[in-house]
Amino acid sequence: MLKLLSWRRSALQTLNFSNHPSRICNSRFIKQSPSPSDDIYDPPFSPITKTLKSKNASPQITLDSKKDQNLPFKSDLPFDFRYSYSESNPSVEPIGFREPPRFSPFGPGRLDRRWTGTSAPAEQLVDPESVSEERDSVLGDPLTEEEIEELVERYRHSDCARQINLGKGGVTHNMLDDIHNHWKRAEAVRIKCLGVPTLDMDNVCFHLEDKTGGKIICQNINILLLYRGRNYDPKNRPTVPLMLWKPYAPIYPKLVKNVADGLTFEETKEMRNRGLNSPPLMKLTKNGVYVNVVGRVREALKIEEVVRLDCTHVETSDCKKIGLKLRDLVPCVPILFKNGQIIIWRGKKEEYS
Repeated sequence: MLKLLSWRRSALQTLNFSNHPSRICNSRFIKQSPSPSDDIYDPPFSPITKTLKSKNASPQITLDSKKDQNLPFKSDLPFDFRYSYSESNPSVEPIGFREPPRFSPFGPGRLDRRWTGTSAPAEQLVDPESVSEERDSVLGDPLTEEEIEELVERYRHSDCARQINLGKGGVTHNMLDDIHNHWKRAEAVRIKCLGVPTLDMDNVCFHLEDKTGGKIICQNINILLLYRGRNYDPKNRPTVPLMLWKPYAPIYPKLVKNVADGLTFEETKEMRNRGLNSPPLMKLTKNGVYVNVVGRVREALKIEEVVRLDCTHVETSDCKKIGLKLRDLVPCVPILFKNGQIIIWRGKKEEYS
């Protein structure tokens, strides 16, 4: 019985222990103790390290501040800066702009040229003879057949590290800087062309050689090998200011007219219906290689009056670019773009009669 009572007293004492003053102090101390999330050894985020600044320490110069010291960029390249050189025609004037021309894609105050909405023209007059002489001096003596074979064998593989993919934008301005960056450590760069620019590979080759100063030493369908030259100096490479964003394409006149030139409204409608009901000449894929399209369309228009190209899997903007290039290269008259189909009329010309 005494043992039972002693057990009850000890239980009551433990129950009343929370009212003890020392227990209150301990409880306050526990409430004021840091939580596990506030522990310096288990912080919720990465700790911020504070660096002590000495009085004699020189101020640190970041990359951005170095770039800002050289603003605005002054480039001696002897051509007008455009977003795309191979996919734009300087002779065609736009009828409107989707953004004010004052918004330069090079950034405000970063270039010493004025942006017109389509290009940044070179302000200084350039002598073509001096430009060609300087280019020839950089290229040096022509490569021998053995040297060309060695470079082709080195860069012909598809997993080559010195490769640049040329897409539907064609030869863009920022691509020039990529090519010169590859030329720092390599004699040549491999360029793989896909999409709309492959319709006119001669135009792509011309702008690559004209804008970079290099020389194409090998071409295999849509694969190009661009050589930098024997006397190329990476330290004296030209200054290529980068575009910070892609500018909006301006507004150009309509490619397809309601009534084709030389036809009446009924004849134009009949030509469109005939083209939609005819079998397709070719089926184009997205970002494909269109090297033989111009030749096949030209041969087909010698026999047929209307030709249809199936571009179901090609983007609408690319379809219009394809029709524009075919109009200039074949030549022909695009009369309809509908549901991924391009209808082409050969026109009333003596060469097809």
